Amino acid sequence: MLRVGVINCPGSNCESETLRAIARAGGEPVALWHRDTDLRGVDVVILPGGFSYGDYLRSGAIARFSPIMDAVRDHAADGGGVIGICNGFQILCEAGLLPGALVRNGGLHYVARPVDVRIERSDTLCTRAYREGDVIRIPVAHGDGRFVASPEELATLEAGNQIVFRYAAGRMLDADGNPNAATNDIAGICNLAGTVVGMMPHPERLADPALGSDAGLGVFQSMVLSPAPAA
Repeated sequence: MLRVGVINCPGSNCESETLRAIARAGGEPVALWHRDTDLRGVDVVILPGGFSYGDYLRSGAIARFSPIMDAVRDHAADGGGVIGICNGFQILCEAGLLPGALVRNGGLHYVARPVDVRIERSDTLCTRAYREGDVIRIPVAHGDGRFVASPEELATLEAGNQIVFRYAAGRMLDADGNPNAATNDIAGICNLAGTVVGMMPHPERLADPALGSDAGLGVFQSMVLSPAPAA
């Protein structure tokens, strides 16, 4: 059974939902603390959403120095799977594991509502259960979710097929479906290998039919479907 670790930083608030989603998808959830120094043999690591300590400086800027991040970097360098959701995405960018940055939303308003998200790449660690072009509706909840990058970084991301999720036009308040003015409607990106993924929407918050939809469950099922990353 695939072991999936979920890192809890002070201020994280989505670790419980993430652990349950992993179990529902058929994986073995493992709770990890940010001051741990090893990953306890997990195959995949998730940095969940919330508001990690030090976000008052810049989202993820302090959490990236957590002791466990050295092990996360080593895991990623060895080809192991790493996923950052919302604040976790911010931490991955601050840690240099993904390019670009997440900054204040356009309009400077906190946004918390469902959005339509299009699957741009279906061969990554967390999208194998979907088809390219599928659109799923899952929530966002962030004040610093606008993805930005230099023109060179954006060109590299597009050329390398590293855009995993984009905000899609739908029955949303924004005409184009983009809730935060993210560059190129980017909602999630990955490294070239597709083993390190960051995404702003919260799949764990709609991963149970009891909530009215389990559209996000496929993100976690994809990990179980994926070959176990190299240790």
